[in-house]
Amino acid sequence: MSRCPQAPAEKLKLGNSIDASLDLWSRGDVQTCTDWGAPVIWDGMFDPDHYDQEHRMNHSSVSLTVFAVGRYLDAYLKAFLLSAERHFMVVLPVTYYVFTDVPERVPDIHLGSRRSLKVVRVQRHSRWQDISMMRMRAIADAIESQIRHHSQYVFCFDVDQVFVGRFGSEALGDSVALLHAYYYHRPQSLYTYDRNPRSRAYMETGDFYYHAAVFGGSWRTVKNMTETCYQAIMEDKENQVEALWHDESHLNKYLWLHKPSKVLSPEYCWDKNIGYRGDIHVVRLLWSEKKYDSLRVTELL
Repeated sequence: MSRCPQAPAEKLKLGNSIDASLDLWSRGDVQTCTDWGAPVIWDGMFDPDHYDQEHRMNHSSVSLTVFAVGRYLDAYLKAFLLSAERHFMVVLPVTYYVFTDVPERVPDIHLGSRRSLKVVRVQRHSRWQDISMMRMRAIADAIESQIRHHSQYVFCFDVDQVFVGRFGSEALGDSVALLHAYYYHRPQSLYTYDRNPRSRAYMETGDFYYHAAVFGGSWRTVKNMTETCYQAIMEDKENQVEALWHDESHLNKYLWLHKPSKVLSPEYCWDKNIGYRGDIHVVRLLWSEKKYDSLRVTELL
C-alpha cells in the first residue's frame, strides 16, 4: 500500500463533515487516504465518542443485511447476531434483515433498545455460487420495499463472521468498501480481478481489491450498487459467463467505476490465519472457521 497522497494542510475531497475530524497523519505506517480523497479508516485516526455523538445528533439509523441460507444458518447466524448486538453500531438504531430459506429456524435473540430484526424468505438455489450472486437482487428489493423508509444507511455482511470489537459509526458513509485482508499488502499484479473479457466484471486494472464480505453506504448508493451488480450478473448468465469470484468480482468492478467515499482497513474484517501484522492494532470483525466441505455442497431443490 502507498501512503496518503494529500499534503498535511489539504482537506478530504469526499466524506461528510464528521470525517473532517479524521487525523490522517496519526498513522504513518499505513495509507490513510486514497488518490481521490476518500479516507481509509484505521485505529487511531478517529475519536469514537465524537463520531457517535455526531451521528446521534443527526438521528442516523442503520439496516444490516445478512444471508443465512441452508446449512449456513445453523452454523453461523446465532453467533453473528449475538456478537453484532455487542459491537455493531451500539449507540444507533439498527434493524437486522436476515435473508433465509428457513425462517422458522432463525434463532430468538434478545435485542437491545432500538434494535429490531426482520426475516425475509428467499429462494434456495442449488449452487452456493448462485446464492452468493442473487443476494444482490434481494438486497435491492428490500431497500426499495422497506429499508429506505426507516434507515439512512445499509451495511451488508457475510454470515460466517463474528464481531470482536467496535464496528461503529466511523464506518458510515455514502459509499463504503473494505480492503481485503489477504490482498492489501500485495502488489496489484496479484489482485484476483476477473480477467475474462467476456464478463461484465472484467478489469484490466483497479485501485484496490475489495472484499464483498462487508460493504455499505447510504440506502440510495447501496440500492444502485446492488442493482448494477445484479444486472451485470444476469447479462453474464445470458452469455453463459460466470465471473471469477462471482458477486465479489462484480462489486470490485462497480467500485472501480464508482469510487467509494470511504474505505475500511482490514481491521474491519480480519482472518487470524494471516498471522501477526504490525499495522493491525485492533480487530473488529473476525472470519469464522470456514467449513466449505460440509456447507458448500450442491443440494437438490
